[in-house]
Amino acid sequence: MLTQKDLTILDKFAFDVPPVGVKFSAERPEKVDRLAEKAALCEMLKKAQQGVSFFADPESHACEAGLYVLGQADSRKPFISGEFGAGLRIFEEPRSASRLYLHIPRLARGVVHYVAFSPFDRLSFDPDLLIILANTAQTEILLRAMSYRTGAMWESKFTAAIGCAWTYIYPYLTGKLNYSITGLGHGMRRRKLYPEGRQLISIPFDLLPSILRTLREMPWVLPAYEPDGDGFVKGLLTDLGVAPPQKKKGR
Repeated sequence: MLTQKDLTILDKFAFDVPPVGVKFSAERPEKVDRLAEKAALCEMLKKAQQGVSFFADPESHACEAGLYVLGQADSRKPFISGEFGAGLRIFEEPRSASRLYLHIPRLARGVVHYVAFSPFDRLSFDPDLLIILANTAQTEILLRAMSYRTGAMWESKFTAAIGCAWTYIYPYLTGKLNYSITGLGHGMRRRKLYPEGRQLISIPFDLLPSILRTLREMPWVLPAYEPDGDGFVKGLLTDLGVAPPQKKKGR
């Protein structure tokens, strides 16, 4: 189980809002209270980023998309047929909108009954996901920490709607880090939850320990990004026996 000591490296980022731990459970979570009001799944993340720990059950949801991706309800005809998505003008027509459901990752029915949320500095459970709202410079460091030892490719999975599936379900099921750009997803944009152009990064439980460890060991600012970065690159090429490219002289 992760400890607060494991997570302290994240303090170095000075994120605008705290990372949030998320836990899926078949049993009612302990040490956290039930969410007092109804909210969409994407709104629940925002609430936890404001410093509140809580859990949600099926009756807590104000958006059917969250219930669908959590496997707590089947999608009703106007949604899965594409009529709703076309009616919102997200897609041209129902046949286009219905394809959304071919892509959406979803938990099996009956596996999860509760979802717990907590800011990372108040965690009372071992999270299944750690979700971080970051700027581009912070995201570059986190993605590099993922690929530093493995050479893994950076990739983002997302759809025009039901973005919560890619924030919560995809990384949990696949064990892959996923990230999206705020301002692209329909639900979060409509609800004005975040400033545009940030990255929402979801790190699954099996990947999180290695990323935290790597953050402690790798350089956060690469030598080539330093003020004398060009000189560093030229020196490295020379050491490797490769002549640095020469600038053409002007006439």
